[in-house]
Amino acid sequence: MHTQKSSEAIKAEICKILNKIGALQFGAFKLTSGKISPYYIDLRIIPSFPDAFQEICEFYTDFIKNEIGLKNFERIVGIPVAGIPFASVTAYNLKKPFLYIRKGVRLHGRQKRIEGTLEPGARVLLIDDLITTGLSLRKAAKAITAEGGVVTDAVALLDREEGGKEELHKGRIRLHALLSVEEVANRLYEIGTIDQEQLKTILKQIKKGKKK
Repeated sequence: MHTQKSSEAIKAEICKILNKIGALQFGAFKLTSGKISPYYIDLRIIPSFPDAFQEICEFYTDFIKNEIGLKNFERIVGIPVAGIPFASVTAYNLKKPFLYIRKGVRLHGRQKRIEGTLEPGARVLLIDDLITTGLSLRKAAKAITAEGGVVTDAVALLDREEGGKEELHKGRIRLHALLSVEEVANRLYEIGTIDQEQLKTILKQIKKGKKK
């Protein structure tokens, strides 16, 4: 486990992993929110690398213990689709009940939007891979509160810093991100993985996203 590592050491390790598996790409990418971005960080590929996946899930586990505290939530909910693998392993590590949200309501069976057991008043921690605008997490929170659950906190591995934290704040949800995209960009530039133009591209996108 990584409890002895400092926050900075953990951030450096995550950047090293993202670089090693080729998670950062440049081009023109359409994001889940519909926005066009000049870069893309693909965290969906992490589970395809078992060692990296295990390490990242351990970082999630320790981060949640230290940042939020196990007494402050009863259940963990994974956000579809990319957040579900991280949430399920983290819930297992923390010995917390795991639930996940469907992208749409099932038209057969019990026609549920949330899979798993959720008692009224249960405090739920949302887990996603990354956050951009925060809309996916807000929708998830609404689905949970509609079923009687309580959401006050959300965790993501990466914050793209494009208004997501502020969007969640409107719904009285605190975002806890292990890493910001600016931190990733600066570290990758320091170790020579990306050049100055690529660094500028990411920083410009952050600035643009914050204005909206």
